[in-house]
Amino acid sequence: MEVKGIITAMVTPFDQNQELNSKGTKQLVNKLINSGVSGIFILGTNGEFHLLTNDEKVAFAKIVIDEVNKRVPVYVGTGGNSTREVIELSKKMEALGADALSVITPYFLVPSQSEVIHHYKAIAEAVKIPIIIYNIPKNTGMNLEPETVLELAKVKNIIAIKDSSGKLENIEKYIQITSNEDFSVLSGSDSLILDALKIGATGAIAATSNLITDIDVSIYEKFLKGDIAGAEKAQQEIEVLRAVLKAGTVPSILKKAVEMSGISVGPARLPVTQPKEEVIEKIQKMLDYYSQ
Repeated sequence: MEVKGIITAMVTPFDQNQELNSKGTKQLVNKLINSGVSGIFILGTNGEFHLLTNDEKVAFAKIVIDEVNKRVPVYVGTGGNSTREVIELSKKMEALGADALSVITPYFLVPSQSEVIHHYKAIAEAVKIPIIIYNIPKNTGMNLEPETVLELAKVKNIIAIKDSSGKLENIEKYIQITSNEDFSVLSGSDSLILDALKIGATGAIAATSNLITDIDVSIYEKFLKGDIAGAEKAQQEIEVLRAVLKAGTVPSILKKAVEMSGISVGPARLPVTQPKEEVIEKIQKMLDYYSQ
């Protein structure tokens, strides 16, 4: 399985009562696929995985997997703090038909590098489908060392890492140290999509592509065609959205923007609250910019 291109870190649509919204989910899935994404990544940070029960995660994954219907790969987040719980959820997602799993490093209590290696190897042994490691140190309190990633890259079904450290040098170290392995490195920082591609990343898992899908996809497509100037222009276009995203807690601004663009994804789940009126005005200005 090749992990490449622009893969959307999809938001989880809710209704106004903060329950799963099947209709909005199907709307968003089809918009993303029709806009050319290379895959759909659910139950990540922007998918509010930390606020859903395991039963909700399974129910949501079923809606997405059924609606995608093998048109693109579906990557499902199953990470957590307990190795046993991650294995249990991972087996359920494998049975549902997930193409691959995304597993964030444990958080709250920061494990050692050797403990993380044991954690990932135990999960990999428990399932047959591919696993993508998810490194997001600002949220978890730990950064995976390059040597740790190399050891995990040698495991048959651990095939890639999503790095959301925001540091290009981190991505570069992962690419260099795993160069002799059948292993992919993806940017999880939307600001670094093109820079990461230039140094050997195979793609990006991008939250901004929930909204500005065509722009994100064009970065990758232009890069492949050798149109670096065009890719750089598209990369800069993302910044208008990214500037507004900083005005609220993840993923409140992004969900409001997608909602205002016509797809019913609803609010973020509490304790994250809806953007205030002055922020909604900024979101509208941003949407107007992209609709010109």
